[in-house]
Amino acid sequence: MKARALIATLAAPLALAACTTTQPAGPIEVTRFTAENSRAQLGDAQLFVETAPGSPEQGLALTPYKAAVARELTRYGYSESARAGAGQTARVSVERATISGDGRRGPVTVGAGGRTGGYGSGVGLGVGINLGGGSGERVLTRMEVSLRDSDSGEVLWEGRARLDAPAKSRLARNDAAAQALANALFSGFPGNSGETIEVEVNP
Repeated sequence: MKARALIATLAAPLALAACTTTQPAGPIEVTRFTAENSRAQLGDAQLFVETAPGSPEQGLALTPYKAAVARELTRYGYSESARAGAGQTARVSVERATISGDGRRGPVTVGAGGRTGGYGSGVGLGVGINLGGGSGERVLTRMEVSLRDSDSGEVLWEGRARLDAPAKSRLARNDAAAQALANALFSGFPGNSGETIEVEVNP
């Protein structure tokens, strides 16, 4: 009887730990759009990276995201430049939200305007997630980037990436989230227009 009681006592904390385990980060969801006949203009250009009008994140909070976008685009021949000398402009918008993982809550929608995306529509940031089976707080980070011709303002390419990570993980921090999102967004740049892919991320 004592042995059985001891086993039951030891098993209880293990069962509790299993119930409170949070889901890992990722994968990152990526959707990209390329304007018709603009593919030849992508890459090998002087690039100025700026904050997109209306970006929820501003100032220093956006710095790691803009830097990560510039780094990734150098892989495709882009060279960061001052505005005056740039042939193209990358506009970066980022939105972050901390979401409670209380299982008693129903589906939660987090968004900015509820736009649905599609080339030329502004690639909406609205997204719906079901938190019913989660545990603990999570940080949802979404980044949107558009590449434009500096002279005409014409949108050549645009894409969005979304990362869902536990609040206590490194990917909840701006620096790590920025690099992970930029790497996923520009993987295989420019990508297949209109296609949504999932990119695995290291926790």
